Formats: sequence, C-alpha cells, structure tokens
Amino acid sequence: MPRRAATLQVPAHPASLEAVRRFVAEQASEAGLTERAVEQVRMAVDEACANVVEHAYKGEQGHKLDVRVEANGEELVVRILHTGRAFDPESYRGPARLEESVRQRRSGGFGVFLMQRLMDEVEYLTRGRVSEVRLTKRRVAA
Repeated sequence: MPRRAATLQVPAHPASLEAVRRFVAEQASEAGLTERAVEQVRMAVDEACANVVEHAYKGEQGHKLDVRVEANGEELVVRILHTGRAFDPESYRGPARLEESVRQRRSGGFGVFLMQRLMDEVEYLTRGRVSEVRLTKRRVAA
C-alpha cells in the first residue's frame, strides 16, 4: 500500500473533538485497520487532543490543533501538533494501582495511561515552539 497522508486543522476547543474523532476514524478505516483498532485509535487521539486543549492551552481560545494521519501497509501514525505548553512525559506518574484508583474515584491522570494501553507507541516531541504527540498503531492482518 502506498503511503497516504491527510491533515485536519481545527480550533483547540472541546467542540472540535467530534470532528477530530470522525476524521481519524475515517482515515484509520481507509488504511485497513480492524474495527477494534479504529476504535482504539479514535479513543487515544480523542484523549490526546483533550489533553492539549485542557493542559497545553489551558482552555484559552484562539489556538489551533493540527492532526496529521500517515498510513502505509504496516502502521498508522497520528501526529497532533500544537504550540501550547509542552508535556514532559518524565514528570508523568500514572496510577500505581488502577483498581485502587478507580475504587477511590480518583479523577485525572488516566489519559496518558489509556493512550499507552491503546496504542503501540506514544511519543512526545518538541521542536522550537511546536510540540507533537505522536501515536502509532501497527496494522495487524485481519
């Protein structure tokens, strides 16, 4: 399969997340991912974009998100680019015991954990003022 790429730019606002979910699911489906893998990608991208809106931009209006999807026969890569505050993965402390956190109804801190479980790779890159969340899903033969 030749390399395919598509880009969507949306306002960095919670109202834009539905358009991002639809775009990513469509691209993943066209790339030949299984229904389950499409849903996993959709959920991970939704979480990553919500984190950018809430944490990188702190809900401030007037910012943009660029969502780029690249696919080939082996993998689908979703790149979420923004100019908000960069995330430091070294500072992240996920739930030590997931069941205990759920029982205590702890909120927050599950997004990165969820993305790591749903995707094959989750990377955080920063070049100058541009930060990127890169999510990779390897294609599994059906």
